[in-house]
Amino acid sequence: MKYRRPRSIARVFRHPAIYLFFLAGTQCAAPDLSSQFVSRAQSASSQPTASKKQKLANPLNDLLNEAQHDIDANSFEAAISPLQKFIAEKPDVAYAHFQLAYAFTALQRSDEARAEYERTIALDPKMSEAYLNLGILLTEREPVAAVSPLRKAVELLPAQSRPRILLATAQERAGDFPGAADSLEGAVHLDSRDADAVLHLAGLYLHLKRPADAETKFRDALSIVPTSTTAALGLAQSLDAQNKPEAADAYQKYLALQPGDSAARGRLLHFLIEDKRYDEALAEIDRADQGKAPSSDSLRQRADIQIAQNKLDDATVTLQRALILAPNDVQLLDGLGRIQMQKRDFASAEKEFKAALQLDHNNLAVWKNLGSNYYLSGNYPATLAALDVIAKAETPTAASWFLRALCYDKLHQIKPALEAYQKFLAMDEGKNPDQVWQADQRSKVLKHMLEHKR
Repeated sequence: MKYRRPRSIARVFRHPAIYLFFLAGTQCAAPDLSSQFVSRAQSASSQPTASKKQKLANPLNDLLNEAQHDIDANSFEAAISPLQKFIAEKPDVAYAHFQLAYAFTALQRSDEARAEYERTIALDPKMSEAYLNLGILLTEREPVAAVSPLRKAVELLPAQSRPRILLATAQERAGDFPGAADSLEGAVHLDSRDADAVLHLAGLYLHLKRPADAETKFRDALSIVPTSTTAALGLAQSLDAQNKPEAADAYQKYLALQPGDSAARGRLLHFLIEDKRYDEALAEIDRADQGKAPSSDSLRQRADIQIAQNKLDDATVTLQRALILAPNDVQLLDGLGRIQMQKRDFASAEKEFKAALQLDHNNLAVWKNLGSNYYLSGNYPATLAALDVIAKAETPTAASWFLRALCYDKLHQIKPALEAYQKFLAMDEGKNPDQVWQADQRSKVLKHMLEHKR
């Protein structure tokens, strides 16, 4: 952040005795600190009546001139001694404290800089630069404490956008995202062509789950900087958050600028597959793989499209190619198992699911797929065993109780089957009418069978 250096000394000091010491000052360029701190630079007085006063030697004037020269030369350590000597003689001069604070800031002596900025503010409550520099200094270390001085800077500089941007930065780091958005709205109102501020505001809107507002600001940013990858991605994400069909085209435009973003390409493929634009989706994968061997991720994406096209044999081959590249990828093994299960090749599916569980024994998604595969293949004892494993990790759902009831029923275990059906009916609350009807009818039959046994 850029700190501000002092402005004209003659404007800072009002006391006649002090005014004499600064008429001999000269205009100096601000040093490049590669930061955002601000300063007040001395300026020469053009008043003709000052010529005789300029010839008067004054040790205090010399001290300030010496310090100013050192600051202009980026010799901040050297500037401290003359400033401290001046302050020892004139402790109530805000300008000297500000200069000392600025030197301490450049030397990264933050605690001392903070104390001097606070002393400056106490002596001159209207010095906006002191509030700005104190706020910037605190933003990195204590963002909550930075808010108050930066808010005061905004109050003193109502027509400037930068203090509002700095305030927004502090508020955001302090966790006050709505407040940061309010501050940035003020900054953008003052300077609607500030692309960085517009982008920052758009990003905050997206964080605050205001995607429609974010969309507007990202479009504004693109009108200022059409090649901004940040704005292009933000627009796609804000459209995505609103589930707008234009999101696919927005992702395509972003990927034209940033083709290596695999996450964005994944979202684009999601939309293309959802819209059944399979040829476009495959073209995107081909474009990404052009000139290089396909990665396991691109093969996974290709398999997803082939599954959506119901080309299960092609998807099997594609996933097998991916597994050659990533043999220990649990998701690939699980995906291949689900394809085999869909093809009703239950033995092959079981093999893939078990291989995945050897790599990640606690993966519940794989256990659930393995349980479904056991049930579809008619292995009801194994299905119940898989359900027992899952039940140790999470509370059984209505669906799991229904599956358990079916297994007990198939195994002619009347009492456990009836109990499982009853638990399903109590938990489902009529959300799945077909299963409710089946469970209700089977419960009646099983109750009759139990009564007949008695």
